[in-house]
Amino acid sequence: MKTNTDAKKIEELLTRGVENIYPKREFLEKELKSGRQLTLYTGYDPTAPPLHIGHGITMLKLRQFQDLGHRVIMLIGDFTGMIGDPTDKTAARQKLTKEQVLVNCKNYQNQAAAVLDFGGSNKAEVKYNSKWLAKMSLENVLELTAYFTVDQFLVRDMFQRRQAENKPIFLHEFLYPLMQGYDSVAMQVDGEVGGNDQTFNMLVGRDLVKELNHKEKFVLTTKLLTDDSGKKMGKTEGNMIALSDTPEDMFGKVMRWSDGMIIPGFELCTTVPTDEIREIEKEMKKGANPRDFKFKLAFEVTKTFLGDAAAGSGQKRFETVIQEKEAPADMPSLKPSSYDIVTILVESKLVSSKAEARRAIEQGGVKVDDVKIDSIDAKVEKGSVVQKGKRFFVKII
Repeated sequence: MKTNTDAKKIEELLTRGVENIYPKREFLEKELKSGRQLTLYTGYDPTAPPLHIGHGITMLKLRQFQDLGHRVIMLIGDFTGMIGDPTDKTAARQKLTKEQVLVNCKNYQNQAAAVLDFGGSNKAEVKYNSKWLAKMSLENVLELTAYFTVDQFLVRDMFQRRQAENKPIFLHEFLYPLMQGYDSVAMQVDGEVGGNDQTFNMLVGRDLVKELNHKEKFVLTTKLLTDDSGKKMGKTEGNMIALSDTPEDMFGKVMRWSDGMIIPGFELCTTVPTDEIREIEKEMKKGANPRDFKFKLAFEVTKTFLGDAAAGSGQKRFETVIQEKEAPADMPSLKPSSYDIVTILVESKLVSSKAEARRAIEQGGVKVDDVKIDSIDAKVEKGSVVQKGKRFFVKII
């Protein structure tokens, strides 16, 4: 298939949201300009039913390759998902059954279809790594282990932390990078795209491709979307945006992002042109109201992952509930000692204790700016409206 070698589009692919390229940028740039169709993939382990915005970031990068005419694969790790990726984990993941991972990934393609094109002459493919990993014998696995040393794996940050804290490291956690790495060999790909936190796993695959397929494999790592403290967006932090969220929830969750996430959010989670993002950045530095740009960001993120109509719906709901204040106009205000949701619920007297606050959150009875809170660790921005049940509100100042 003929590929697009437009220099400007290649530059955008190589720079927007990119953290690192291995072996080096020049290698991949030369490949892209050669006109040869490349085959590349990103792997998604089905550890939960919804894909989230972190997955969306890598999908947007895959789509850039696809738009240039390259072959992209959405690999569902139905086998590796049962092992559990140890990346960034201070304890071993809970193991999942085959049935659990299949239920989790049931709607992955539908969620991804907002970004990737699964039709046409250059359609994205969906593959499952159990097709080859489930067939491996013990002899096959032992052959793979011979390419790496224990020391190479122990240098990983999370294993170092576990050793320092006297926490166990299980043998199956060493096997995870080998299994993920073998995906590249089995699919005979030219490259892999993934979040920067997946660098180790992807480079294991690069080493195996060199040894077993006798070729070079490029690895492109994307930047991670983090909050102001540097933590990844996720359910643990109470700030996860699922690609299965309603338009109203997705729009409202983005509106709760801190001002420092506006520019990274545009870069990583939308298709807004880079030149326009730079102009927004300049205006913010001049003192323009960040909330205006956050409003645009919420619309663009919702449009990217749920479509134009959904973005309009999310915007309308936010304007009605928050800006036009369907909530009581005379609601009390609170300047809390800490901006975590439990502290706010207690200090506002919406609940009588931290235990009651946790129960209310776990039962789905707490909202911030009309978006249901599902984590007791969630943080609340100044200016937000916290609601408990149908009748109790407080404005955070």
